[in-house]
Amino acid sequence: MTKKLIAVLAAAALLGACSTDPFTGERKVSNTAGGAALGAGLGALAGMAVGGSSNAQRNAVLIGAGLGALAGGAIGATMDRNEADLRAELQGTGVSVTRTGDQIILNMPADITFNIDQDAVKSGFFPVLNSVAKVLIRYRQTVVDVYGFTDSTGSEQHNLDLSQRRAMSVANYLSAQGVDSRRFAVTGFGKARPIASNATAEGRAQNRRVEIQLSPLT
Repeated sequence: MTKKLIAVLAAAALLGACSTDPFTGERKVSNTAGGAALGAGLGALAGMAVGGSSNAQRNAVLIGAGLGALAGGAIGATMDRNEADLRAELQGTGVSVTRTGDQIILNMPADITFNIDQDAVKSGFFPVLNSVAKVLIRYRQTVVDVYGFTDSTGSEQHNLDLSQRRAMSVANYLSAQGVDSRRFAVTGFGKARPIASNATAEGRAQNRRVEIQLSPLT
């Protein structure tokens, strides 16, 4: 399937999930319809971004679409405000916010995000992702990398597939809330890149996670 066709299918899926707000006249995406449509449409588009698009190409697309690039002191100031808002929104949710230079990383433990061996986001986690989406929409000049990880239990291929599907589910949900899908790239790492020992149950629980990395659009 060509990149152009994938983009068309994704746009069509998103359009089909839209409705018009009777009070404002704005086009909006419903949580249910948007998630279903983007599961087919954005899923292919995000996979394409991982496989065939560098960060430089993604930045160029966004800048060409009218999202001005950040430069100089605006980078740090924007990421500072972004970090502060995320910390306020995510306090007490179980999602950690880490700042490394000009990047912000959200660590979402799989145990609070997904059921065991499943890739559908738990409905109880929707409000947390809604809060993340609100901040992403507020600060549009960032690119969003969604990474999926598992523990070492199970086969390598199963873990790789599961991590990719989980990361995709998070990206799809955020896009359904109105975050520009062109900002996303999705990667599943399976059991690679553990942050704790897989020899203990506690360590394996830490390794099962989805991370969202926000970087300034430059």
